[in-house]
Parts: sequence; C-alpha cells; structure tokens
Amino acid sequence: MAVSIRLRREGAKNRPYYKVVVADSRSPREGRFIEIIGTYDPKKPGHNSTLKVDRAEYWIARGAQPSDTVRSLLKKNKKQGVSVPVAATPAPAEPEPSPATPPEASASMPEAT
Repeated sequence: MAVSIRLRREGAKNRPYYKVVVADSRSPREGRFIEIIGTYDPKKPGHNSTLKVDRAEYWIARGAQPSDTVRSLLKKNKKQGVSVPVAATPAPAEPEPSPATPPEASASMPEAT
C-alpha cells in the first residue's frame, strides 16, 4: 500500500480549511484516510497550522510520501518547534461534594405531626 501524507479539504465554499491526513495514495482527496495528524487554515494570517510532527516523522520513516504543501508545513512547524501533544487530555476536575439535603428544600417542607 502506497501511503501519502496530504491535505483533505474541509470548510465552506470560498472558505477552505484543510486537515493533514495520512492516506492510501489511491483513495480520493475527500475519501478514506488512516490518521489525521494536523490542520491547516490558509486564510488565517501568521501561524496557521497545527501538526503532530512526531506522527508525521513516524509515517515518513515507514515510507509515506508527503505532498509538497505538507512538506513545507512540516518544515515550518519543525522550525517553530510547535507540536500538538499526542494525548492532550485535560486533568479531571474534582467534583464538589453535594450536601445531603439542599437548604431550601428542608426549610420549605412543613413538618408532619
């Protein structure tokens, strides 16, 4: 299977937005892919891409061929030292302890005699 790293077009008409994907080179541009490794927004000024550089290098080491645009994005991201963490999960917040009975519920209930 010939694997390539290329852009997959997303977004609306006249508002392109791309995802950087690893895909079989025979599948269509919007078709099946193996893994999403980043994003690219050409309309955004300045730093306009996020890329998992470590995953891109992993696939390149296994024979994947990056497209010309992806190659330049990789070069820019390596130069800036920006990489998206592989498992960026936020730390779970501790739940607040719930009171046994809400104060407004106990005050509004009449006592049974």
